[in-house]
Amino acid sequence: MAGLHRHGLCVASALSVPALTLLSPGWLSLDGISPSWAVLWLLPWALVDGPWSGACAGLALGLLLDGLHVGHVTQLPALVLLGWWWGRLGRRGSPIERSFNLGLLAALGSLVLGGSFLLQGRFQGVLPEGGLQLLAAQALITALLAPLVCSVLLLRWRQLLSARG
Repeated sequence: MAGLHRHGLCVASALSVPALTLLSPGWLSLDGISPSWAVLWLLPWALVDGPWSGACAGLALGLLLDGLHVGHVTQLPALVLLGWWWGRLGRRGSPIERSFNLGLLAALGSLVLGGSFLLQGRFQGVLPEGGLQLLAAQALITALLAPLVCSVLLLRWRQLLSARG
């Protein structure tokens, strides 16, 4: 079966992540905090395409997003780990499709990503004020949007692979 990385439109959809990160609509925020668009894109990609592709997509997405931010914290380790983990989950057992499962995985992913930011900041001697509030709000808004965003991407990408595969 051909992977998602061989379909140009699927790969190009990754460019929507930095655009949404920079231009996130205000009505999609919770207390001024937008969802983790990287988690919302990486979750269905890894579930459909497997652990190796998920880790590579996490690496590419992390490099792309790290280029947008100033500072010494990086998203790379968390996104690579999440891509690999979700890819393994997608390869084992029945396909993950239920809204609750997608929301739970997105919330956990957002917590891992935010937790890695807090941990890296802690090692550098910087603990952001309100960091836990930001972490909780981003995990909540990401989990609420995951059933909508991830289920559409999962359905589309699975249809694409089954039609061409």
